[in-house]
Amino acid sequence: MASAANPIEAVQMRRNRWLSLPAVLFIAAFGIGPLILMLIYSFLKAAPYGGVEWSFTTDAYVYFLFQRDIFDDTLQFAPDFLIIYLRSFVFALITTAVCLLLGFPTAYFMATRPPAQRNWWVLLITIPFWSNLLVRTLAIMFIIRDQGLLNGFLIWIGIIDTPITLLYTDFAIVIGLLYSYLPFMVLPLYSSLEKFDFRLVEAGFDLYATRRQVLWRIIIPLARPGIIAGCLLVFIPALGAYVTPLILGGGKHLMIGDLIAQQFGSGRNWPLGSAQAFILMAAVLVALLFYVRNTSGKVQHGR
Repeated sequence: MASAANPIEAVQMRRNRWLSLPAVLFIAAFGIGPLILMLIYSFLKAAPYGGVEWSFTTDAYVYFLFQRDIFDDTLQFAPDFLIIYLRSFVFALITTAVCLLLGFPTAYFMATRPPAQRNWWVLLITIPFWSNLLVRTLAIMFIIRDQGLLNGFLIWIGIIDTPITLLYTDFAIVIGLLYSYLPFMVLPLYSSLEKFDFRLVEAGFDLYATRRQVLWRIIIPLARPGIIAGCLLVFIPALGAYVTPLILGGGKHLMIGDLIAQQFGSGRNWPLGSAQAFILMAAVLVALLFYVRNTSGKVQHGR
């Protein structure tokens, strides 16, 4: 029976490979191919008016942290790009943390509703996706500007006398990122909590556990896959956000996405833009590998 099954399994595996071939070719052509091209560009010399000159150099990676003195051609430390990267990481971390704090209670509330009502709550969460990100970001701009709805309401109820400057600040960027990516946190959490057996919560209370103990020892450990997925889905796109900081930051508070776009646009320095993109990708991959390694180690030791 085993020898008869092996040929059948081999035929099925061969058929599955052929069926997956179009998807593999598509990913290679439009996913891996551009990355390889950008990697090559990052080691080339920038042409004077855009494009590249086909001569090998590592200047793009050197100029990420250093710049040459115009008089003696020596390298001097220039932390401008590094500051933008650190700012982007901070914004992404703040966005992820606040989305988790807001998204977890929201997802828990949705998961504890009667089954007939859950689909309606999911529909409400997905409504922002019905419009373009640019339109949603412009809506936030009209709300928080000096003559916007928020300042008008605060003046009307007497909390402030003059408008508060919120637009074109770091606060505006974080608010825009929260509004844009909060659904990416809620939906994975809801998917995880929807499958949760709430009899375990009742068992915890029957064993005289407090609400905090039930939350930290029962609910959160079992919802960990949704928490991890939600954090990744928020952190990675927030780190490379382009539209939100460009509009709500007014071009004065750059993030990584805006910086890279400038190199390919007005800066006309394609190698530097490619190098900055790969530095970002490498930093994210290192962080993810470090996290996965630590998480898998804890799981193997039963923690």
